[in-house]
Amino acid sequence: MNQSSSKTSSQLLSNLLVQLEKAVIGKPETLRLTVISLLCRGHLLLEDVPGLGKTTLAKALASSLALTFKRIQCTPDLLPADITGVSIFDQKAQNFRFLPGPVFANILLADEINRTSPRTQSALLEAMAERTVTVDRKTRSLPSSFMVIATQNPVEFSGTYPLPEAQLDRFFMRVSLGYPSLADEANIMFMNQQGDPITSISAVLTEAQLQQLQMKVTQVRLNTKVVEYIAALVQATREHPKIRLGASPRGSIALMKAIQAQALLSGSQFVTPQMVHDLIKPVLLHRLLLRSGGDDAAEILDEILANIPVPSMPQAATDQSESGFRENQALLLKPK
Repeated sequence: MNQSSSKTSSQLLSNLLVQLEKAVIGKPETLRLTVISLLCRGHLLLEDVPGLGKTTLAKALASSLALTFKRIQCTPDLLPADITGVSIFDQKAQNFRFLPGPVFANILLADEINRTSPRTQSALLEAMAERTVTVDRKTRSLPSSFMVIATQNPVEFSGTYPLPEAQLDRFFMRVSLGYPSLADEANIMFMNQQGDPITSISAVLTEAQLQQLQMKVTQVRLNTKVVEYIAALVQATREHPKIRLGASPRGSIALMKAIQAQALLSGSQFVTPQMVHDLIKPVLLHRLLLRSGGDDAAEILDEILANIPVPSMPQAATDQSESGFRENQALLLKPK
């Protein structure tokens, strides 16, 4: 990917962030992580208390991309067919006709996902992992630009079903919005005085442009030292005495893709160790299962980051030619 192409991609993504900021005030970091998940074709888990704008963020993302948006309000009596769809008998045609569920959309918001039963939660697993839905032994493909944004309330446990580790691992990132500052809260009130801020959002990317950007993420240069650094950090989560279940290879792949997307977002042609530090927590924290409930996963990751040496990245290494990049890849994949 050349420098001019990188700048063009960065400008398109900056325009997207500007649109999102019209509806979500004072949360640039959360918006950045949301866009990174989108660029990596990943699913997003928003964990926060009610009323902070989780649904608004999902709607704003769909509106700024001119994509189809569907919302599921998860409740204890929600059935898998309420998500995937159902086949009904058409008496006129004398055959069964499939009625697609809300999962057949580009952006699917699963609101309060931990309020529905594990059986219904599992209905999303195939869609999230394979981007397909199987109903009545027939498998149907979902839209190519398919993303699940799920929300859950971390403070209410009555009537909730904690997400199993296998499903948590399917989420590319877990992020939160948090309470706004005093000035931001005043701006939010003024903004909503005029009506729903979602109506002010314009579509700035087509689905075709989004898919091109997602392809460009895979073309961002990966330095061998950075890839090995990610591998060492993930390996350390499996060996730490306070962690019962460390991050899987899916976690290391997700972190690798995330730093590529961050490079594209910032207009860079290559990744750096600092990008790993910036993104390791939203990508890996929800994938870790600790031995003691009193331990803090974020502090453990900080400890791991402090103990694993950061690779040196001289300018010559970051400005490597395309041929040098391919040589690094060959060395990395060579059996040892």
